[in-house]
Amino acid sequence: MDARSSIGSASTATRAHRKRLDAGASRRLVAAALAFVSGAAGLIYQVIWIKQLSLVVGADVYAITTAVSAFFTGLALGGLIFGGRADRASQPAKVYIAIEIGIGITGVATTLILANIAPVFVAIESASGLLAWAMVFVLVGIAPLLMGGTLPVLVRAVLHNSRDAGPVGGRLYAANTAGAILGALLPMFVLIPLFGVQGTSIAAATLNALAAAGAAVLARNPVVSARIRSASGAAAHQPRRVGLALALYAAAGAIALGYEVIWSQSIVQFMSTRSFAFSVVLATYLAGLAAGAAIVARAIDRIRDPWSVFGLLIAAAGFLALIEIAVLGHWLVVAQTATEAFVLRLTENQFAGMCARFAVAAFCIVFLPTLLLGAAFPVALRLVVRDAHIGQDVGAVVAVNTLGGVGGALLTGFVLLPWLGLVHTLALLAIGAGLLGVLACWGGRSSRAGLGLAFAVGAACIVAAVATPSDRFAQLLPAARSGKIMFYEESPGGTVAVVNTGRFRRLYIQGVSNSGDAMPSLRYMRLQALLPLIIHNGEPKSALVIGYGTGITAGALSQFPALDRRVVGELLPAVLRAAPIFDGTFNAASDPGLEKRLGDGRRLLQRESQTYDLITLEPPPPSAVGVVNLYSRDFYRLASSRLNDDGIVAQWLPLPTQNDEDTRSLVRSFTDVFPYASLWTSELHEMLLVGSRRPIQLDAERISARFNQSETSAALSAVGVNSVAALIATWITDRDGLVRYAADAPAVTDDRPRIEYATWVRPDEFSRTISHIWQYRSEPPLKGADEQFTTSLLSERRDLDAFYRAGLSAYAGNRQAYAREMASLSQAARRNPYYRWFTGSKEP
Repeated sequence: MDARSSIGSASTATRAHRKRLDAGASRRLVAAALAFVSGAAGLIYQVIWIKQLSLVVGADVYAITTAVSAFFTGLALGGLIFGGRADRASQPAKVYIAIEIGIGITGVATTLILANIAPVFVAIESASGLLAWAMVFVLVGIAPLLMGGTLPVLVRAVLHNSRDAGPVGGRLYAANTAGAILGALLPMFVLIPLFGVQGTSIAAATLNALAAAGAAVLARNPVVSARIRSASGAAAHQPRRVGLALALYAAAGAIALGYEVIWSQSIVQFMSTRSFAFSVVLATYLAGLAAGAAIVARAIDRIRDPWSVFGLLIAAAGFLALIEIAVLGHWLVVAQTATEAFVLRLTENQFAGMCARFAVAAFCIVFLPTLLLGAAFPVALRLVVRDAHIGQDVGAVVAVNTLGGVGGALLTGFVLLPWLGLVHTLALLAIGAGLLGVLACWGGRSSRAGLGLAFAVGAACIVAAVATPSDRFAQLLPAARSGKIMFYEESPGGTVAVVNTGRFRRLYIQGVSNSGDAMPSLRYMRLQALLPLIIHNGEPKSALVIGYGTGITAGALSQFPALDRRVVGELLPAVLRAAPIFDGTFNAASDPGLEKRLGDGRRLLQRESQTYDLITLEPPPPSAVGVVNLYSRDFYRLASSRLNDDGIVAQWLPLPTQNDEDTRSLVRSFTDVFPYASLWTSELHEMLLVGSRRPIQLDAERISARFNQSETSAALSAVGVNSVAALIATWITDRDGLVRYAADAPAVTDDRPRIEYATWVRPDEFSRTISHIWQYRSEPPLKGADEQFTTSLLSERRDLDAFYRAGLSAYAGNRQAYAREMASLSQAARRNPYYRWFTGSKEP
């Protein structure tokens, strides 16, 4: 062979090699796109199923966590099963196509079944709780079993040897997690508001179909053989060290999910209870994982001591997670406010400004630790993956990390947090992360420098743990700076605090103010209990309150002597433990006649056949995450089925927490179920919807007799309702007026829980809403009222109107109008403690 022939052969070989490289790069790019789409679909399913599960097993934290663990267990088992299957397959891409098609089919089917399975679950649970939960576990775990196989099968479909497992696997993991970011945001911001829960599952299945179609590109050019050739010169993996790496990565998964449990409780006071806020936190968590994996995947081949890097990443993540909480302070609120103002000027969109505010808090608390945790994934692949078992080993890495995460979430939420509290639990997790770092460097026989750094980071975790005060989160409560903390308890379901502001006590759940015992709260809560009982057409003997809160509503039931049975349902045990602190409850906390039930209010009605003469609802605002379950048309149908013949449902309707169109949807949901409905004003900012299956006749004689019972009249007179006329003066409109107010507003349903995803409340919206409602105000259809009563009623309505006009003037910033209206109330205020609370008039 002459020189020219040799040069030509070399050139041909070079071109062939370059062509193989280009083909490999194209396959990996396609695989990354598929991982992105698949990740988005997977998170969409997870988001909507968590929501649906709360309707099946209840919103109780233990029930939801147990049910969601089925999702992650399925993911882990899928990684183990399909990883090995991919190694044995001649064309792994075809396996991937079948998996995506299967996910789409089972995903939509699971969503459809979850929407209708609640009665079945309750029926089976009454016979066998274990069987009922097994049914849920299997149902929720089927599709995730397939989802868990997507990443190992994709990695196997594009890899020829284990040498590239770190960079390729890391990039695909990053792409999959980046898709999950989209999947975390789309349901809340776009899909559920537009298409509902069922429609969102179909959108996710469409993504699965797109991924399956895209995988055909990989199937056309399969990897050479099922048994991958060993990489030339690749270092052999010692089984013991592989096992150590898997064990440490499982523990790292437990610690990472432990962080998420702590963050989910600690961050709320800097954000909101809206679904948008939680989706932004989840997206930030995923963004950190994706960015970390992508960054290290590019440099993984240049890492000489992967054990040291792996250990230091885990340890440093623990240190950062703790130190970020230790240094939290008012500076974060300042940063949030500045960012919100900047985005608001840039977009002139209040909703965008609030989301930016959420993102700042999430970034400052969540992003950096998750960046390091994500960076550990490609390093773990390099330590574990072997040439002949690429799919199996990638699946094992994913599986142990996921199973560790399930265990970590359960251990943190149900054991460590109640035992140690938020700060000490986070400190223990950080110390555990430091210990993992040392074990990784020691067991991996790292260099002295690596081991020394691991010890240094571990020691820093211990120092930070000791230096961080145990009441750190209590100190961060907004009201704690100007008030006195009277009660504080951290529990799996949420942090509960009571702060004495000096004038009254206020209840905080997850750092967010819920209610208090100020005069306005006392007024609307007592009316919430007593007004429906007073106007009841039958002889009410039983009543159920859903939502204990401060205990004022539940306590007020005791002031209606005819009641034989009084029941209250409350989700959080800590709320009941805080109850004795509040005034105006008639000692509800220690009342032996008040039956207290712990658990989700909707589940309480689902699993019991007990019927009531009154069901009165006082949950958090309807826009808060998960609370829509107690404001939907489906819920009202359930509540209606638990009423006696003349029974009444009374629903608290706050006005400032949503826009007018959303209030109209809430009203529409109520009137769709109750053929007889009315609206009453219980306080300037609160309304009361009253509904029944039979007509409610306002009989003056019967109402007077009930009102004039000594306990009842005293309880209401103390909050400014000092006569029957004052009570009837709170009437706004009947069902006809409500229907005209709701107009064409769509109802809130379980499938379309639009209020939970409604846009941010617009400026001055409260004034617009109450003015709109007032257009449909009518005269109360009172029977048997004499002239003296009618005159008194007109006087009470004039005073109430003047007070509300004063309130609206205050909102508009019209001081002159406010002063004029309040002056007209000076005489009424002297005999009315509610008005007096605002005017500052002296008691006569």
